[in-house]
Amino acid sequence: MPKSRRHNWSHLLAAGLLLAVSVVASAQKALTLTGDAPGTHDPSIIKEGSTWYVFATGKAPGGGQFEVRCSTDLHQWKACGQVFDVIPAWIQQRSPDTKELWAPDISYVNGEYRLYYAYSLFGKNTSGIALATNKTLDFASPNYRWVDHGLVLESKADDNFNAIDPNFVRDEHGHDWLAFGSFWDGIKMRRLDDKTGKLSTADTRLYSLARRAKPADAAPAPPNLPPDWEAVEAPFIVHHNHYYYLFTSWDLCCRGTKSTYKTMVGRAKSVTGPYVDKTGKPLTEGGGTELLTANARWFGPGGESILMDPKGDDLIVFHAYDAKTGKPSMQLSTIDWTGDWPHAQLGQ
Repeated sequence: MPKSRRHNWSHLLAAGLLLAVSVVASAQKALTLTGDAPGTHDPSIIKEGSTWYVFATGKAPGGGQFEVRCSTDLHQWKACGQVFDVIPAWIQQRSPDTKELWAPDISYVNGEYRLYYAYSLFGKNTSGIALATNKTLDFASPNYRWVDHGLVLESKADDNFNAIDPNFVRDEHGHDWLAFGSFWDGIKMRRLDDKTGKLSTADTRLYSLARRAKPADAAPAPPNLPPDWEAVEAPFIVHHNHYYYLFTSWDLCCRGTKSTYKTMVGRAKSVTGPYVDKTGKPLTEGGGTELLTANARWFGPGGESILMDPKGDDLIVFHAYDAKTGKPSMQLSTIDWTGDWPHAQLGQ
């Protein structure tokens, strides 16, 4: 090949590589949200029919629990209801200081919608995870009714884990699992009964999925946090291609412009692990690959959930704090799986 032809070919190859890099970089995108997206914490997303529903931590207007937001296009959102009018009486008896319920996790299993949720107090691990079910998410349907099934799992003061931030996952063999955890000894998992959604009696092992060791030179714990405060929480697990992916939130949430949350990820061949990051470091030894970190516009992106959609874009929904006001707002991004690792974007 003449030298000039080789030179032109190299330019074409370079241009092609740049185009490929550009395509990969733009394969994931942050969506523009309007309406009732502000004020959202710990969002969990699902779709029924032509409507997407997001469940979130916190009180709904009038004092109800778990305000629900709805959208038919993923951009315009509106408040469309709540799960509970009041905190269930059994929780008020078990944890009388609980004022609001946390970290809803919505899924569709065995012909019904399951909502795993948590109750606790800041800085305490005297916590519990419970289960409610519904036949539909359509508020206008005569079949719409949440049925609370009570306690699934609890942690006590002498436990080394915290029973909050539940996430339901069904493995590729059709078996059900519950991931959970916050601070203390990190992210844990229990096997569930495949029919009832409560804890399995056949497998009672407490599996460890991720933890963060406290550095020797770590600063003292902030107020209302456990001594080993290097935080990893908000687990969410999905299966993609040949791997299970464990998404978690690191560092501190819920502090407005001082929030330091970031979203991390690792992957494993088995739902119970071992999960590793891109470098091969186990998540049980402090490993984790960054997915979402703060930018100039939004602080503390975390509290994430993922919607895997075989007919469209996979989505990650999370909250972040407005750098100007310090108030939380829902964020949505499509997910690009280039290289068998997830990539997402934070809004600008």
